[in-house]
Amino acid sequence: MDKKAACIYSQLKHPFASEVAAMMEGLLHHNTTMKVERNYVDTHGQSEIAFGFCYVLNFKLMPRFKAIHRQKLYRPERGKRAAYPNLQPILKRPINWERIRREYDQIIKYASALRLRTAETDAILRRFSRKNFRHPTFKALIELGRAIKTIFICQYVHSEELRREVHEGLQVVENWNGTNDFIFYGKGREFSTNKQADMEVAMLCLHLLQISLVFINTLLIQELLGEPEWANRLTLDDLRALTPLIYNHVNPYGIFLLDLSQRLPLKTLAQAA
Repeated sequence: MDKKAACIYSQLKHPFASEVAAMMEGLLHHNTTMKVERNYVDTHGQSEIAFGFCYVLNFKLMPRFKAIHRQKLYRPERGKRAAYPNLQPILKRPINWERIRREYDQIIKYASALRLRTAETDAILRRFSRKNFRHPTFKALIELGRAIKTIFICQYVHSEELRREVHEGLQVVENWNGTNDFIFYGKGREFSTNKQADMEVAMLCLHLLQISLVFINTLLIQELLGEPEWANRLTLDDLRALTPLIYNHVNPYGIFLLDLSQRLPLKTLAQAA
């Protein structure tokens, strides 16, 4: 998903599949020429493992936490327990930097496997689960993820601009999902088949319809803003909120023209039947 309207990648996944794995798959293998630098997710789309992998793969993971008051921060080093007195209730032990250094080569190996797709994203993340907590690379990735997550939370709390950016990015995703529901109004907005190939075709058709909608709306908005009375009327906040992903002006069921001056030939139709 870009910052305003266009979907660059989506995927079918099992209802019980990992949202973190789906997020990583979309970041790495969206099959477009677009350069993805950051990804906005909700609470379920992030984890300490995800923070670690995204950092190594040079992506910036930017989640919106549902309960940020429950998050903990990790100390950067040992020997300074009295530092940051106002943060004592949420501070935990120092990051084990030596553990990260020892497993650096293995971290890079798994990150390369994700990027080169020599292993499935979901399979690698399943390997690094709580059930395999004793794995040394898992422990190192957790440590790295905790460090990056601590930095992000500090930036998130400090910067209103960052919080606004994350919120706007997620709103685009929600608007995109809402537009899909609007377009895909048949069958109760559900796939009528359990065949993956048919579901993928349905999703591709949705993408095509939505991209066409965005393209036409873009042309309409450009034409409107080109008129003198609108040229300098919108403020910077108005322009920031402007998006071509709108559909209130669209009738998804078509247009039915009724001539109320004539009666329907019901008697003739009944005789013909």
